[in-house]
Amino acid sequence: MTSSWRRRTFLHAAGSGALALGFAGRGGQPAVAAEIVDADAEFDALRAKWRDLILGTGFSPTAEPYKTVLANLGTTASGYRSTMAPTSGSLWPDRIWADPEPDTDGESYAFSANMNDSYNRLRTMAEAFAQPGTGLTGDTGLRDAVVTGLDHLCTEVFNEHTARYGNWWNFQIGAPQALMDICVLVHDALTDSQIANYCRAVDAFVPDSVFASYTGISTGANRVDLCRGVILRGIVGKDPDKVSLASEALKPVFPYVTSGDGFYADGSFIQHASVPYIGGYGSVLHDGVGRLLALLRGSAWELNDPNTQLFLDTIEKAVAPFVYNGLMMDNVSARGISRSGGNDHTRAHGLMATILLVGQGASEAENARWRAMVKGWMQRDYHSPALKNPGLGLLRTSLLQSLQDDISVNAAPEPVEHRLFHNMDRATHRRPGWCASVSMASRRVAHYEFGNGEHARGYHTGAGWLSWWGSDFGLEQYSDGYWPTVDPCRLPGITASRKPLADGAGGNWGDNRNEADWVGGTTDGEFAAVGQHLIDMSSTMNARKSWFFLDDSVVCLGADISSTDGHAVETTIDNRHLGTTGAPALTVDGRKQPTTQGWTRSFDDAEWAHIEGQAGYLFPGGAAFTAVREERTGAWKDINAGGPADPVTRRYLTLVTDHGTDPADAAYAYVLLPGASAATTARRACDRGRPKILANTADQQGVRVPRLGFTAVNFWSAGTLDKLTANAPASILIREKRDGTAVIVVSDPARRATSLEITWHERVSRVLSRPATVTSTTTGSSLKLTFGDLTGEAGAPRGSPSASAEPQRRNVPAPATDRPPGRGAHRVNETPAVTHPRAPHRRRAP
Repeated sequence: MTSSWRRRTFLHAAGSGALALGFAGRGGQPAVAAEIVDADAEFDALRAKWRDLILGTGFSPTAEPYKTVLANLGTTASGYRSTMAPTSGSLWPDRIWADPEPDTDGESYAFSANMNDSYNRLRTMAEAFAQPGTGLTGDTGLRDAVVTGLDHLCTEVFNEHTARYGNWWNFQIGAPQALMDICVLVHDALTDSQIANYCRAVDAFVPDSVFASYTGISTGANRVDLCRGVILRGIVGKDPDKVSLASEALKPVFPYVTSGDGFYADGSFIQHASVPYIGGYGSVLHDGVGRLLALLRGSAWELNDPNTQLFLDTIEKAVAPFVYNGLMMDNVSARGISRSGGNDHTRAHGLMATILLVGQGASEAENARWRAMVKGWMQRDYHSPALKNPGLGLLRTSLLQSLQDDISVNAAPEPVEHRLFHNMDRATHRRPGWCASVSMASRRVAHYEFGNGEHARGYHTGAGWLSWWGSDFGLEQYSDGYWPTVDPCRLPGITASRKPLADGAGGNWGDNRNEADWVGGTTDGEFAAVGQHLIDMSSTMNARKSWFFLDDSVVCLGADISSTDGHAVETTIDNRHLGTTGAPALTVDGRKQPTTQGWTRSFDDAEWAHIEGQAGYLFPGGAAFTAVREERTGAWKDINAGGPADPVTRRYLTLVTDHGTDPADAAYAYVLLPGASAATTARRACDRGRPKILANTADQQGVRVPRLGFTAVNFWSAGTLDKLTANAPASILIREKRDGTAVIVVSDPARRATSLEITWHERVSRVLSRPATVTSTTTGSSLKLTFGDLTGEAGAPRGSPSASAEPQRRNVPAPATDRPPGRGAHRVNETPAVTHPRAPHRRRAP
């Protein structure tokens, strides 16, 4: 391999090498010797920089919260040292790595995880040795125990002569990262021979060939993790070629992808080919890239790739839409939600610190926006404040504490916007006082991910799960033991068969996509129409589901609900997590219901319901549903093989519609009013004109809200509804404004339209602007829009949503608010648009 070291301290060609050898440096030493010393100094500086990135800087070990974090670190490390007992096959008795039948089955996965855990424990001990205020700072006995552990692992299981078994990740990412971190922390106690042994082990398990192509396991977050291990191996082993190879191998991560793993232009992030993963692998990717950019900045290997700006853009385009008031939404965290050690808030804490770290390499304006954004999240998280997270670590704690103490930064509010992520079947909707998100599955996106024995009962998280939170209530909904105790067939918003499913049903690693094409929708950046052709993963059940996201509500429609396998089918209107003692009042049509645990009742023709302190629910035309108060007991081990078996009990209040056994063409309709009072809910139930359901059938689902000037239809097939006609399946949204203009947004969620013709049966005088996807327009007594081939538009166009139509009438209802759009939202034009939309991504001003 040819060295690509780019500073003058290395000699790049044989000729210049010969010339240098012919000259002497100061003190009569050859010039090359001075250059080698200079090169060593460069590696020493990078090693010191990484040490700071591990340990954190600029904090007082005697001040809180650092004092407590450091004391806990010392206590944990002391426990590890006292129980460490090197013997054949293990370093700790409860972490046996010796696999009697090494292969890649579940048992071997567990053995390889024990090897990786052993390295992580040694890293914790090394951190306690290196950090101040741990009670073990500079303890040579602790340091020597770490080195003893490293040699034992290297001799027995992690060296160039041993074979990999179990989970590849433990050998190629987990162990190399921990090993190199430890080498940085206790470097002065290691001999050259020990360092060489450890580096040869990394070389054996992470060969140069892992970077040969951007495919397989070497993509997205995994590629970043592989690069991190090899870059640190190069620094610890003073090998410029390794650092050069791995730093260059980062570059394929930055450009947006159109299929497979990585970031998409609409802000979607996919890992494992079909799993939305911003809260898991996406977070890992940001942390890894952020640290590596900080490490290499100013060095010979600083990344000056122009595509790094695309990576920076993902902070606002991809990450921020899924963080709400200090929590990371579970619908983009896949297997992570089944792990007992964290929750939606703790996952966000580390990511918030990562954003601050990445911001140090961004523009001044970006960094200012991000700091204001993160500060807002920190201040509004009443349930689980980041700085009270004992597992956050010193680097992240110091970054967040420094921001909190910075009086020059004003906290930014949550934006008001709708974001549609058509490449991962997710949508987020933000309004003043609340936020919602819907999770779907399709031919392209998995129902859920099961793997490593994790997330065993997540099978319905892609079945139209509608999660929502209030700005000052409900932030605990998916925290505090929700996932081991909730009925997995009754997640909020889903339609599901009660057919019993085995743990991990559907296959490993997201291999459970269905045959549905029509999944997606359209948005003007503020409101939206979203739809899902739901084909159940392991039963014959299928349904057409739509959500119309409005100013103070979400209209939820379901139709064509059918099944033939002998089991009941239900739609869960909501399922509120009440903790261990909660008993909020449930009011149905003005009558409060009992709060006794175990109570249940069916209602035949209810018009509205209200859960105290949570939300209101409207049932246009009346609906039958059952309310259930129950305590449910489960264990984390039920949903994650590595979780504790201790029983966990939580209370739930569930509203559910039973469609019966083997339903044919069943339907539902309800309106969710997050945060509404009982009085507001009752008043809204009497307002028959808002919203008006235009259709709820297998062919179309549509809604009109006159006071918002809002009309939207999801056409499952060609047809006419109200004043709209589509000659092929499509999603259409119209916003009429007080100045006599209107915006029409159109998409082809099924991605099958080689042409599309939309007619709005309304007099229109002229089209003010249009995107390139519109090939012709006709105005007059109606507006006709003809689109070209949309199959390559991935469910949304790439053009600007600025095509506009001007109706010949002037009495168009005004929008509910003139509020400017928030982060990522398109501003509704003063001359609005007939638009074939894409998911918007305008940045919010600081």
